Amino acid sequence: MIDGWRPKAVALDIDGTLLHLDETISPAVIDAVRRAAAEVPVILATGRSWQSTKPVADFLGLPDGFVVCSNGATTMRYPDGEVVDERTFDPSTVIAAVRKHAPNARMAVEEHDFGYRVTAPFPAGDLGDGSGIRVVTDEELAPEPVTRLIIRDPAQSEADFVHLAERLGLHGVSYFVGWTAWLDIAPEGVDKSTGLKVAMAQFDLEAADLLAIGDGRNDIEMLVYAGLGIAMGAAPDEVKAAADEVTKTVHDDGVAAVLNRWF
Repeated sequence: MIDGWRPKAVALDIDGTLLHLDETISPAVIDAVRRAAAEVPVILATGRSWQSTKPVADFLGLPDGFVVCSNGATTMRYPDGEVVDERTFDPSTVIAAVRKHAPNARMAVEEHDFGYRVTAPFPAGDLGDGSGIRVVTDEELAPEPVTRLIIRDPAQSEADFVHLAERLGLHGVSYFVGWTAWLDIAPEGVDKSTGLKVAMAQFDLEAADLLAIGDGRNDIEMLVYAGLGIAMGAAPDEVKAAADEVTKTVHDDGVAAVLNRWF
């Protein structure tokens, strides 16, 4: 990093970066994010839907700006929820492959307006507060292109889902394995950096101007894209390897430790 470099925008993952498992954010991190947001655009970049991203932005008191949702498939104007950019794909072949290789898996897609369609109920808290969820058949799950397909099997492990992704032979899509038995399928070539490019263009800023912080495999492209990409202390090894630096864990206020350098 060039001496004297200073971020002109900040991209932050939510879960495991800002939020603890109990959905709380430490006072030190809240304070650091608010100080940063008073000086430069702060962009939440998450696998979450708009419906579960907006409350986090509201809680942080972010000024008007943009959020990147659904792992980069949707870029929204905050706080009004206007869709600035949306990428979709036809998940029918993936759905069929999942049923062949993981017949007990639950699947979900985001409704275009609100909530989710699911093939079976997900564990409590997995899909926000549980509102707007409709249980449907496999055939009814995705009658039109979607921004994201979620595959979940609470009886399996994270390692099982790494192997499942390999067995599915996913072509023509992007995918991200989560911390638990969770697999996110996105349109081909779409990741968080896709949405961040859209958001940064709104501010007439370049990738080199961006500081990005994240903890998951779905953050790798974002960390590589940013002028300075920082992985959280508890991130998987491949995420740390992709980052320019590694900060403290979410429990030790890693985001605050980074932001306090400049703000």
